[in-house]
Amino acid sequence: MRDTQAAPPGGANMGFIASIVAVATIGGLLFGYDSGAVNGTQDGLKAAFHLSEGGLGFTVGSLLIGCFIGAFFAGTLADAMGRRNVMRLAAVLFLAGALTQGFAHAQPLFVLARICGGIAVGAASVLSPAYISEVAPANVRGRMTTVQQIMIISGLTAAFVINFFLAKAAGVSTNAFWGGIEAWRWMYLMQAIPAAVFLIALMFIPESPRYLVAKGRHDEAAGVLARLFGESAARTKLDEIRASFSADHRPRLADVLTPAGGRGFLGIRAIVWAGLLLAVFQQLVGINVIFYYGATLWQLAGFSEADSLLINIVSGAVSIGACLITIAVIDRIGRKPLLLIGSAGMTVTLFVMVYAFSHGTLDPDGKLVLSKDLGIVAVVAANLYVVFFNVSWGPVMWVMLGEMFPNQIRGSALAVCGFAQWFSNYLIAQSFPIMAAGLGLAVSYSLYGGCALISFFLVQKFIHETKGKELEAMQG
Repeated sequence: MRDTQAAPPGGANMGFIASIVAVATIGGLLFGYDSGAVNGTQDGLKAAFHLSEGGLGFTVGSLLIGCFIGAFFAGTLADAMGRRNVMRLAAVLFLAGALTQGFAHAQPLFVLARICGGIAVGAASVLSPAYISEVAPANVRGRMTTVQQIMIISGLTAAFVINFFLAKAAGVSTNAFWGGIEAWRWMYLMQAIPAAVFLIALMFIPESPRYLVAKGRHDEAAGVLARLFGESAARTKLDEIRASFSADHRPRLADVLTPAGGRGFLGIRAIVWAGLLLAVFQQLVGINVIFYYGATLWQLAGFSEADSLLINIVSGAVSIGACLITIAVIDRIGRKPLLLIGSAGMTVTLFVMVYAFSHGTLDPDGKLVLSKDLGIVAVVAANLYVVFFNVSWGPVMWVMLGEMFPNQIRGSALAVCGFAQWFSNYLIAQSFPIMAAGLGLAVSYSLYGGCALISFFLVQKFIHETKGKELEAMQG
């Protein structure tokens, strides 16, 4: 992370930029780990806190409450305190949340820690891609920001791997392990290691030059730009960034509203509506429902329950492979084509799953039973769906939210869109069990498939390509 070497003449200092990206995306790793760690701890939570199924659902889902709070306030705080400082605050919350969840012996304290962890997740989810977009050259910005999605999936997969080996070493997750502490508690405590690394590493990266210009700290911004892009390019870039900010006020939440004579709907800028479209439809296509119901699909296809965690690890590796494809092509073919490919692929695979579910039968307990062939069809379709999502909407939505807004409104627009994304996540997660029980899986997945189909036409009409554009060229 040393930045003593200036950028080479006529080019960006890619080594320095890559090290900055590596630090910023640790937040994505923690985002994924915090979301995935709970999968192996539910038996321990029920035993430790004497939870009913409803109580367990609230305790686990409280993370999402923190997520939409963190996503909303991170954007506005980042405009006030700086991108780096808010990421440091998120790192502290990750560390405190991991330790408290691991040691808590009262459910209210555990829920509070989980909400704090969720605030950190929400903040990291919007700030890491925004920060990367503000330091990376336009020609590789998509690739650099896509690393965030890989780190999220790597964090999820790491949680599955750690949970598997901790549970295996202890016998079961509720058994005592190192230091007489139950294995399920260690599943949370292990997150403290990358959280501490994240906090320390953030001390060695610079503040975003766009934030420094917004605060009038032009000399500091020029110094950062020189280390990123070289002295001659820094002077030109500084003038471009200064021209992109409003002369009469610094960034504020009200900037998302339609200016006099501008385009908008219900008083909100058109570009913010485009961001909301991406944020909300990433959840309406049902990705988290696929993840939540994946283990059951494998069991319907004939696999044992004991294999589900290992299969999750394999699925995580496949997802990382899909994101690597995105890294290879996003700055060549662009963001919009990937979104369209993803919408089309998810539509087809979701309706193949609907076909399988609609031809299943119900057992005496009212549970869906698929034949072996239909189970395999459903599982293959579900995994192809995950591939299409991770090639497109998974990483591209975060890439575009980090880069599509003009400098003046980026923090405020991220606050609004980040809140909408996580609130949609929460609503989908809470509504699926009710929908599945009341409407059935075929109808439920038909709704997600319909949203995927609608997303294709919405992207076609309302989303504009941002490939290769400088952030100062973004219109809104």
